[in-house]
Amino acid sequence: MFQSLSEKLDNAFKKFRNKGKLTEADIKAGMREIKLALLEADVNFKVVKDFINSVSERAVGADVLESLLPAQQIVKIVNEELTALMGGTQSKLTISPKPPTVIMMVGLQGAGKTTHAGKLAGMYKKQGKKPLLVACDVYRPAAIKQLEIVGEKLDIPVFSMGDKISPVEIAKEGLKFAQNKGYDMVFVDTAGRLHIDEELMRELQMIKESVEPTEILLTIDAMIGQDAVNVAKTFNELLDITGVILTKLDGDTRGGAALSVRHVTGKPIKFIGTGEKLDAIEPFHPDRMASRILGMGDVLSLIEKAEQAYDEKKAMELEKKIRESSFTLDDYLEQFSQIKNMGSLDQLMGMVPGMNSNALKDAKIDEKAIARTEAIIKSMTPKERAKPEILNASRKKRIAAGSGTKVEEVNRLLKQFEQTRQLMKQFSNPKQLSRFGKKKMKIPFN
Repeated sequence: MFQSLSEKLDNAFKKFRNKGKLTEADIKAGMREIKLALLEADVNFKVVKDFINSVSERAVGADVLESLLPAQQIVKIVNEELTALMGGTQSKLTISPKPPTVIMMVGLQGAGKTTHAGKLAGMYKKQGKKPLLVACDVYRPAAIKQLEIVGEKLDIPVFSMGDKISPVEIAKEGLKFAQNKGYDMVFVDTAGRLHIDEELMRELQMIKESVEPTEILLTIDAMIGQDAVNVAKTFNELLDITGVILTKLDGDTRGGAALSVRHVTGKPIKFIGTGEKLDAIEPFHPDRMASRILGMGDVLSLIEKAEQAYDEKKAMELEKKIRESSFTLDDYLEQFSQIKNMGSLDQLMGMVPGMNSNALKDAKIDEKAIARTEAIIKSMTPKERAKPEILNASRKKRIAAGSGTKVEEVNRLLKQFEQTRQLMKQFSNPKQLSRFGKKKMKIPFN
């Protein structure tokens, strides 16, 4: 995410780091580099101009020019201005005091509108809401079927009336159905188009008038860059949208859309899509995104992901097993599942402060290795998982064949498991813990 922009900004900051004191000429040269980095990231020209003016005005102040660490002051200013550019603070979804809350999903075809209607409904279902999906896209072939498949996977009902009825009528009937059945959130999936046209907009305006949505969320593909801003501007002028969902942000190395949309439309980015899975959606936090762009990590999002994947009951069971030295391969497998629930490993690494994107760009995080580990353990019998010491050569050969791996990989896994078990055994011993506590801890980050 934003790798290209992050690298270019880091190079621009190097112009400041190499100097003990800064002059106005130094700042001007550095700002030129930052300006080029933003333009190459496909950020709207007017946005870049305003941003550079704001940063420059603050950077030539006494706090920076007379500072002992001017480079850090510049990074701090850029971080604060990036945060302000993207909205300053998180903008949450408005929940209607009188249910149901109606969310109207709009956007061009191919932006991921239907999928993200499901993702949002799934997110709020986890929070205790009772959502309903309403299929109003009667034009795109199989659009209704796609929404039904998404709803089935998330165990969320879909209201549809086929593709012969007016979308306005479907939206009205869907809202009545939700009110009668006690659904407290309604997600209206409207039709997208390959381009903006009057007919589409008039239909969307009629749906808006008929259901009076609490929120109108525009779904935009972040990877189309500058065009995303034009799309947002047009939809906002005609529908007065309340917020934006940026999709495919995990594949956007530039960041132009995320940095431009709020400034041009005045409407906040509320959510971001970070992958293909139906749980790959996050609330948008401008301050956290600015930190990610500047290579400072995103610890808060990392903690939130960990909390979502964390099962307190299982953690207590695990603690007991560690104390009793009864940690098995089934428990080992469970830990891998908890990590997988947090998302892809490369995304998690990007949230860790101090992780250098340049150093990581050639490193391949082999997520298939986790899949192979799962396959090996699942190819064992319950008795073998509980007592791996009974695994002789013939059993290992059978396990390797059953998991599509080699005996060497089975041996490697067993060695890693034994090392983990021994480490846990050490840390479950109070005497060992006090010995570790006396050692001076070294932090790996500069």
